[in-house]
Amino acid sequence: MDSRLLKAFVALAEDLHFARTADRLNVAQSVLSDQLKKLETALGVRLLNRNKRSAVTLTDAGAVFLREAVLALRQLERAESVGKLAARGEIGNVSLGYIGSAVSTGLLPAALKRFRVNCPHVDMEITAMETPRQLECLYDGRLDAGFLRSRSRYPDGVAATVVKREPLMIALASDHPLAASGIVRPQALRDAAFIVPQFSESEGFAENLSNLGRLGGFDASPRHRVADFMTALCMAAAGYGVVLVPESMKSLAPADVAFLRVAGYHEEAELAIAYRTRENAPSVKRFVETTVALFAGVGV
Repeated sequence: MDSRLLKAFVALAEDLHFARTADRLNVAQSVLSDQLKKLETALGVRLLNRNKRSAVTLTDAGAVFLREAVLALRQLERAESVGKLAARGEIGNVSLGYIGSAVSTGLLPAALKRFRVNCPHVDMEITAMETPRQLECLYDGRLDAGFLRSRSRYPDGVAATVVKREPLMIALASDHPLAASGIVRPQALRDAAFIVPQFSESEGFAENLSNLGRLGGFDASPRHRVADFMTALCMAAAGYGVVLVPESMKSLAPADVAFLRVAGYHEEAELAIAYRTRENAPSVKRFVETTVALFAGVGV
């Protein structure tokens, strides 16, 4: 049913005066009469009593139909509004993965806060997930976007933009012989027991650690293999070894852990937002664009 006919009828029912309603709608009175006739023909019932000798009134059927017409127009207006919001990415759902460093660097909370200001009606589904798992879920569609460690290559159909860089440091127990120096030469780590998170990866921190070993002239093989940085830091605090970590891990580390810079070692940990290259959901596109714009030129 043409919404213009409904609008004309509701306006007439409010005014009960053809000339006044025609002026309000900025149409000719004959056009308004034709619209009412079309609606009555479509419904098969007279909606208004009208003749030249008496005032316009609603018929019983017209009074009943008026209530439904008003509700229908409100629903149409709401549908139009929701559609426009969805087209702008201001309503919808975003499934987001993240690694721990997205929290410790402030990346995740800052991105969420900015996005919520711009798009408060988008529902966020947020899951902690390591980088390899995020890439799998992005590839098969179980995630829309993810904060993860950057890679030299990504699965087909997945791309990423680096939004944060931070230096790498050595974390060790505060009573370790090297702890008081503040900075350590790579060669001094030759006999260190390295605690390595994400040990199943050939890229990321495993590669960073291997490069540190080459700089110091030793094979930096892991002594202890763990699932995450928090476990690694706790083991370091207890004296089991040392950990190569992003600088932001300082904010999460136990009190009895010291952090040292490595002389001549300039590698950085990169955080990126990853997404599908053929993403069609406006809300996902809006989240990625908001994040990239927020961190453009920050910490890089």
